[in-house]
Parts: sequence; C-alpha cells; structure tokens
Amino acid sequence: MGLLSRNTNFMKKYLYCIGLLFITLPLFAQHKLGVYAVGFYNLENLFDTKDDEGIADEDFTPTGAYNWTPEKYRQKLAKLSLVISRLAREYCPGGPAVLGVGEVENRGVLEDLVKTGEIAKIGYEIVHYDSPDRRGIDVALLYNPKLFRLTSSRVYPYRLPTDSTFKTRDQLLVSGILAGEAFHVIVNHWPSRWGDKSSPLREYAATITRHIVDSLYRIDPNAKIVIMGDFNDDPDDKSCREVLNARKKQSQVEAGGLYNATWALWDKGIGSLCYQDQWNLFDQQILSYGLLGKDYSTLKFWKVEIFNRDFLIQKEGKYKGYPFRTFSGSTFQNGYSDHFPSLVYLVKEIQ
Repeated sequence: MGLLSRNTNFMKKYLYCIGLLFITLPLFAQHKLGVYAVGFYNLENLFDTKDDEGIADEDFTPTGAYNWTPEKYRQKLAKLSLVISRLAREYCPGGPAVLGVGEVENRGVLEDLVKTGEIAKIGYEIVHYDSPDRRGIDVALLYNPKLFRLTSSRVYPYRLPTDSTFKTRDQLLVSGILAGEAFHVIVNHWPSRWGDKSSPLREYAATITRHIVDSLYRIDPNAKIVIMGDFNDDPDDKSCREVLNARKKQSQVEAGGLYNATWALWDKGIGSLCYQDQWNLFDQQILSYGLLGKDYSTLKFWKVEIFNRDFLIQKEGKYKGYPFRTFSGSTFQNGYSDHFPSLVYLVKEIQ
C-alpha cells in the first residue's frame, strides 16, 4: 500500500473518531456533569370554560366564538401535557426543573394541567398570581420540587406612567435553590405587537425587567438569573438589545451584564412562532453573568434550543409549516400552541 493510500485511510479513521466524539460527548458529559433544564412555553390561551366576571374570556365558553367546550378543554390539556412530558428528556430524564408558562387564565387551569397525562407523575408545583391583564391571561411557573426548592416569589406590576388605564401581564420573579445554589427566574409576557406604535410599551417592560435584575445584582454580583418569556420582540429589537442590554456573545458580557442565549439561534433563522409567513423568536432565554464561563464546579450555561420537533409542526392548510396551533381562526385544530417552547441547559460537576 502506498503512502498516499495509508494517509487517506488514516484520515478517514481520524475523522470518523472525531465525529463519534462529538456525538457521544454530551452523553459522556452526563457522567461527570449534572444537567438541568430551564424552559418557557406560551400555552396559547389556556382558558377554562367558565365566564368569569371582569375578564374578557367570553369567547372561551361553550356559547362563545370558539365554542370552547369541556371536551375541547380536556383535549387542549392533553396536548400540552404531551409536549411538556417530552421537553428536555434527551439530557434530563426528569424533564425541566422549572418551566415558565404564558397565556394561562388562572391557577385552576394549571392545577388541571399538572394532573393530566404523563406529567402527573412529575408532581409539578405551581407559582401563580392573578394579573390585571384585560384578557385575564397571566404568566406562571411550574417547578419540580425534587429538583428545585422554592424560597420566595413576587410579581412586579406594569404601570405605564403615561397611561394609568393600560393593563397587561405582571412580571414574575421566582427564587429558589437549584443544584444546591441560589437561582432566580424572571417570567415575562411583554405587551403584544400592534403596529409600529407598540414598541415603546415593550421597551418600558424591559426597564421593569432590568430593574429586577439590577436589584438581584446589588444583593449578589454573581447572581444566577434566567430571564425567560414571550417578549413579543426578537433578540435584536431595541427592548432586548438596548434597554435590557442583553448581548449577542458571551465574550461581550461583563459583570452585571446579560447574555441573550437565543440570539445565536435567531441569527441562524430559527424562530419560535410564525406570523404572516414571517418567523420571529419571541420566546427568549437571557442569562446573567454568573451563569457564564467554564468553571463547572458551579452552575453554568451549556446550550439552548427551540423545541421545534416535527410533531409540533402544522402539516397542511393555511398554517402549514407553522407551530401546530389550537385554532385556525375560530376553527378548532386540536393542536398544541402557536409557539414552540424554548429551553436552556445548565450544568454542574457532580461531587
């Protein structure tokens, strides 16, 4: 055999081994590192079937525009439970340690959800506060008490200085212990888009989030914080890029700063929802400085993903290729949500 042939065979074997290493590295890492998933999922109008006074929920009643019957409600719960039961299982057999959720009507729908299907086995507990949103939709947090120990929670209301009548979702701060360390989650659902005039509303929401972050940093400059939610803006929009000052690259983040883990996905054309054939990445994951770096003796960021599995994608009709939603107009599709979930994975050396 000639020298060229021997070198060619060597390179083939070398490249095969390198490729095998990259495939198995995450699995190998799990023997040395504990992996913890933190996620967010906009549940797309998880309403019960009752008409509650003071809330614009009439459409989600049996006689309303969506003909929202108990059977449809049960099907919706089953669909959402299926998705949540599959989140993060590739790396975390117990699923997400904490899961922020949006577009939920009240605590009751969450109590129904955590008792449904496969996730009933997890035993998720709930952090929820009613917000003044006109539609009655709130943010909340589900957490696995085997992985996350709750220590405190509170909400920060959205009070627009220029318009005291404007009502929207509160921001939820949940603090606890994850992997033996103090850990904070801020769950958001910023004001919706309605033309060019709505961006200042989200920029004001970003000032509230930034205030929460700075308050935590004053207590602990190395605070471990994940900011998650439906921002109704993309990573490069002013609210996230300038007001929050969530940076695109880890190398750009200094003490007291923030890293937008989902920005790299956005640059690759990956979105979490689609509107008028345009993808957006509203369901973001933003991390504090304390979660960055390679010292895995303490909890650190590993990777991020948009959970856009094939079963969550509409296969036909007007919304073909979009997230498989519950309704097309007022027609029941028996889908999941018009958003994909987002996830970050954190790791820590096993002692």
